[in-house]
Amino acid sequence: MIVSEEIKRLHELHQAGALTDEEFARAKARLLDSDPGQGGAPFSSGPAPHADADAGADFARDVNRFRRSRNDRWLGGVCGGLGLSSGMESWIWRLIFVLFTLSFGFGLVIYLLLWIFVPDEDMIGN
Repeated sequence: MIVSEEIKRLHELHQAGALTDEEFARAKARLLDSDPGQGGAPFSSGPAPHADADAGADFARDVNRFRRSRNDRWLGGVCGGLGLSSGMESWIWRLIFVLFTLSFGFGLVIYLLLWIFVPDEDMIGN
């Protein structure tokens, strides 16, 4: 439903006495503040408005925790580190880098940049 239809439905519920003034005001405010990608449903179980900030903080924490592996390495440990931080097997990351190198030509460049700029597992400052 679009936002105007939801507001109309809320107003009808308020007029029928199903919603108090306070409930109507809260539902309308939540509807107007909701993310357009959520469909605008006021009682949906979608993420809270501050969930995007939490997701951004989680992503930043994961990126800062990313280290090259010392145990699971063929060359620089980049794929082993990606495997540890993402939960995927390291062979999948190796396959992705090979496919990107063969298909698009920039997989090797990305691998080399990660090898240079991502610290080893045993580096201090986690």
